[in-house]
Parts: sequence; structure tokens; C-alpha cells
Amino acid sequence: MENQSIKQVTVVGTGVIGVGWIGRFLAQGYDVIATDIAENAEERMRAAIDKAWPAIEKHGVAPGASKEKLTFEPDLAKAVANADLIQENAPEREDIKRKLLAEIDKYAKPNAIIASSTSGLMPSTLQSDCANPERVIVAHPFNPVYLVPLVELVGGQATSAEVIERAEQFYHSIKMKPLVVRTEIEGHIADRLMEAVWREALHLVNDGVATTEEVDAAIVYGPGLRWALMGPFLTLHLAGGEQGMRHMLAQFGPALKLPWTKLVAPELTEELSESVINGCEQQTTGHSIAELEQRRDEFLIELQQLLEKYWPGANLNGKI
Repeated sequence: MENQSIKQVTVVGTGVIGVGWIGRFLAQGYDVIATDIAENAEERMRAAIDKAWPAIEKHGVAPGASKEKLTFEPDLAKAVANADLIQENAPEREDIKRKLLAEIDKYAKPNAIIASSTSGLMPSTLQSDCANPERVIVAHPFNPVYLVPLVELVGGQATSAEVIERAEQFYHSIKMKPLVVRTEIEGHIADRLMEAVWREALHLVNDGVATTEEVDAAIVYGPGLRWALMGPFLTLHLAGGEQGMRHMLAQFGPALKLPWTKLVAPELTEELSESVINGCEQQTTGHSIAELEQRRDEFLIELQQLLEKYWPGANLNGKI
């Protein structure tokens, strides 16, 4: 496959993640073509970009970046025809994604990279119906994509190393932190970690140990503060004192065998669902989702500035 710089990007699917990608691409000065079969998709997409744009500008945009560089094209074939990279964001259903990716592969030019934003499906599965599976990868971002820099890149059995390298270079060029996942696995890396915490959080609510607000507080004012800087391994490395992880494992390692966590998710009964829903609604009483999103975005911008100040490796010029 010819190595070529990526100049034209197309976003397929304009839900929350798709709009996040559009914001990220526009912020870096790209012309973006978006496509979606949903009714009123263009109207909702443009409204979402308008809402996110103040945070995008505050975070920093490239020279020439503009919302005017966004075009909506309802015809999939036309939307992907000239794209150098196509970012797919269909619902998280294997049948839908496989069919859509095969269709994109049919219409895309030979040297285009096709990237799926899937949070859990494996690329070997997604590329299995494509005539050119070597150019299909997973590029899994995190919400809001226009602010959060991590993107997990995963190749399938048929994905070429050259495509992964090109993708890594591209996502790094748009101020992201591409993490190449060497072995494909359901849920990749970050979602598996988040899922483990989420399962245990549901158990704590289900067993009446804590409310949703108390679970959130336990993370926000405790490990969440430390994880934002160092992650679980370095956090525990410091917990071991001068001997670091060596002492930590010797002292606390035996506790790993204690049944502190449930591991398996609880049954999502109607009662548990209502407890979680009511808890979240009580936590946010008096605050609209738009207000909470604005607060989150402003926090993430300032948090990344702090991260770059106190952890040099976090600078977006450096790779993971």
C-alpha cells in the first residue's frame, strides 16, 4: 500500500463519538466530510459542534481551523470516495459494523485507512467481510474525543503493519496519544480497566453498601486524583516507599487472594437499574446535561495543562 499523507477525512456516523471525532479533526484544520443515515442527522451534528466549539477553541486549534470546513454528504459512497482516512462510528453491534465496514471498503480508494471506533469488538472480526482487510483497524477514542487524547490502535490478523504505522503517525499529528495494542482482545485495554471498576461499583450499589454519589466520591477524592497523574502501577510503586513495587508486592501481595471484589457483574435487574438511574438523577438535580458537559470540558482542559506541567511525558509531542 502506497504511503501517503492524510489530507481528507470522512466520519461515518455522527452520534456522540462521531461528533467528537469531527471536532478533533476540524480543530486540527482538516476538511471533514460526515455522513449518517439517521433522520435529521446533519442538524443534530451541527448543533453539537456549535456547542462543543468554545471548548475546542479554548483547548487550542490549528491555523485555519474552522467549523465551515465541515460538509455533510448523505450518500456513503460519495462521502468516502476521496477520503484518506475513514472513521467509522456505527452502533456497537457486530452485524451492523461488519456490513458497514465492508460497504466502506467497497467504495473507498485503495490507499485509504478504514478505522473503527469500536469500544469492544476485535478488528479481525470487523474486517472479515472486507475485500481489503489489510487496511482496516480499530482506532478507539474516549469521550469527549475533541479533548481526551488517548486513542487505542488495534490491528486484526489481516491488518498490515504499514497501516498501523501510518495510523499511529496520523493520530499523533492531530494531538492525540495513540496507544498501539499489540494483541487484540475484547475491550482493548482502557475499557477493560474501566469495566472492572464499573462492575464493582454496580455491586456496591446493588448490595446497599453505597449510593452512586458515594461511589463517585470514593473515586473523585481518592484514587481518581492519583490515577490522573500516574495510573495504577506507578501509584502503587510509590506506595511501596523507597523500595517501590518490590516492597508493595511483598507487603500487600497476599491481600490479592482475599475476596474483596466480585469480578463477575451483577444481574442488571429492574431494581438495580432504578437505583443507579435515580442516584445519578439525584446527583445532578438542578444541573442540565449541557451544563455538566461544559464543566467537564473546562476541567479536562485545565487538567491536561496540569498533567503536562507535572509529568513531562504527557506532552503531546511525546509518544506513549
